[in-house]
Amino acid sequence: MTARRAGTVWRFLLNRLLGYTLLLVVSASCCYLLAAATLDARENYEGQRPPPPDHVIDALLAEYNLDDRVPLAERYATWAGGVLRGDLGRTWDGRSVNDEMARRLGVSVRLLALGAVTGAVAGVLLGAWTGGRRHGTADRLTAAGAVVVVSVPTVVIAVCLQTGAVWLNQAAGVDLLRTTGEFTPGAASGFWDGLVNRVQHLVLPTVTVALPFTAVLSRYQRGLIADETSAGYVRTARAKGLPWRTAVRRHALRTALVPAVTYAGYTAAALVTGAVITESVFGWHGVGELLMTSVVRGDVNAVAAVCSVSALCVIAASLVADVARYLLDPRVRTG
Repeated sequence: MTARRAGTVWRFLLNRLLGYTLLLVVSASCCYLLAAATLDARENYEGQRPPPPDHVIDALLAEYNLDDRVPLAERYATWAGGVLRGDLGRTWDGRSVNDEMARRLGVSVRLLALGAVTGAVAGVLLGAWTGGRRHGTADRLTAAGAVVVVSVPTVVIAVCLQTGAVWLNQAAGVDLLRTTGEFTPGAASGFWDGLVNRVQHLVLPTVTVALPFTAVLSRYQRGLIADETSAGYVRTARAKGLPWRTAVRRHALRTALVPAVTYAGYTAAALVTGAVITESVFGWHGVGELLMTSVVRGDVNAVAAVCSVSALCVIAASLVADVARYLLDPRVRTG
């Protein structure tokens, strides 16, 4: 890579990082302001039997920056100052949000990363395959399957997969797939036992997250491939004797990948939503579970932390998509 090209790459990344950093600040601020304006942690103390005295409740809420009687702007300034110092605050019962996020984040990131990679690869391959077989039986079947998957809520997909796994385990006479719970390192002895146990726990949640992403992306990729196979350069390659599959793979697929990668990056928010529901169904103790319990308890700091991290994941996916588009599309590098 020449020095000029390297400088262009760094300028491109810097511009994207600056824009996304500003977007992250705005997103995180909106998350906190919305949570602080609508959630109330006071009911957690008032619901205790016997409830603490009012002055004790006020003191605890003030200590944790959860007092709804304090002006919203003042609470936001306190929260933002803590975030700048790396402190995400405290939950309503005094636990560190930092510790909660550190304990749960690895679980959710593992699920999101596997679901995103699996869904993207499967969607692109399936879309490229059906795009070259327009109006065939495979195209019609995948179109019908994609419509069904997109139309069905994630929780229904998860429950259906659990039911199918139970039937498969009963038919096989052994537990091939785990339907609930997450892998714990101490649950299996030995490397191979641990690896098998981890895969058994990962398959169903990963498929649940990846399926809707695969369905949407495959239809989008199918339309792109169908358009590109009608382009003049593909017909020219075919006229020169290049086999159909080779012409699609070498010429049409590379061009169609550019918009597909961009589309995949900017639809990452749907993966985050699916992961929250999937964690609840399969009993994974990730940030999705933390979000659900925190909303019920009016835990503003925890809700803001989870939503901010979710926004960061979406922005990171968008940045990866931008980099991939930069590498795939010469027009971006020369523009």
